[in-house]
Amino acid sequence: MHSALTLTPAQLPDLLLHVAVVRPVFVWGAPGIGKSSLVRAFADSLGLPCVTLVGTQLAAEDLIGVPELRDGRSRFAPPEMIARSEPYCLFLDELNASSPEVQKAFYSLILDRRIGAYELPAGSIVIGAGNRATDNALARPMASALVNRLLHLHLRASAVDWLGWAGGAGVHPWVLDYLTQRPDHLWVQPPKTEEPFSTPRAWHMLSDALHSYGEDIVEETLRLLAYGTLTPAHASGFCAYVKTVRHRYGLDAIIRGDASWPRAATDRDLLYFFAETFRARLVKDLPDSREHASRAVREFALRAKGLLVELAEISLECAQLVVAADAEGKPVLPAWFLVEVTRDLPRLVAART
Repeated sequence: MHSALTLTPAQLPDLLLHVAVVRPVFVWGAPGIGKSSLVRAFADSLGLPCVTLVGTQLAAEDLIGVPELRDGRSRFAPPEMIARSEPYCLFLDELNASSPEVQKAFYSLILDRRIGAYELPAGSIVIGAGNRATDNALARPMASALVNRLLHLHLRASAVDWLGWAGGAGVHPWVLDYLTQRPDHLWVQPPKTEEPFSTPRAWHMLSDALHSYGEDIVEETLRLLAYGTLTPAHASGFCAYVKTVRHRYGLDAIIRGDASWPRAATDRDLLYFFAETFRARLVKDLPDSREHASRAVREFALRAKGLLVELAEISLECAQLVVAADAEGKPVLPAWFLVEVTRDLPRLVAART
């Protein structure tokens, strides 16, 4: 299921506060972006216990319960974790990954708030969550009858929201600083192959591992951890960033002229990291129109063209990476700057050779 309208993690609690208290809600989103933790945090904010049922771990009888005799009649006794006397949040995680039989068993619980003779206590809320089929995750088609019993919200990852949370959650400073510089590396679409990929959950796992090792972690171990949790390109960039931190060697020093692009073959990952960071800096600091550029920005643009010349002398591939279009072929840098680069760069290169 897809929607043209999405919301960020920071927007979700307010919607749940107004909707989940009156109607069941289903939260769609890619793996690892925080659906489960957001629901549990929301329940905690209401002072409600959160009972989580994972759809892939259930059979229909786990919900319906087992038959028992009472006064000569049989009735189904729902499981103790569901049949509570006080209000609570019933969280149906991976609901759309459950079998059709389990999904059917959820129908009355979701719409009528009851299973057999048991009815959810007044004040209880029901929230479901799951991945989309396009996420290469385990997901089954959801029957129209079940779709129509839920209000659907589509969650997207937000670097602003995650960094705001991570700052007070003890996330490792290397992770915080790196994602502050490269917020586009927080999350990627799950790959079609079986390999690690970057998500808020993956970065949090890497943070925990880094805390466990401490700052004396050796480079080889750092690379094993990064490549074991993140998208390979992001892992390479993160390892290069840590190298700059340890050697106090940053892009700002290069821009100021206090340092030069790394030239050693052993620092090629560092060169790629600086090239990508330089590209991100240009995107951030250069306005769409040259007329809107201050004198300081025009001086920065002139310095940037000179740095591109120097970079091209070391690695034409890295220089091309800085000015390359996006995956859809659309320019990322402002048109006026690209025009000046294509006009002046050959002349500047010729003047230096």
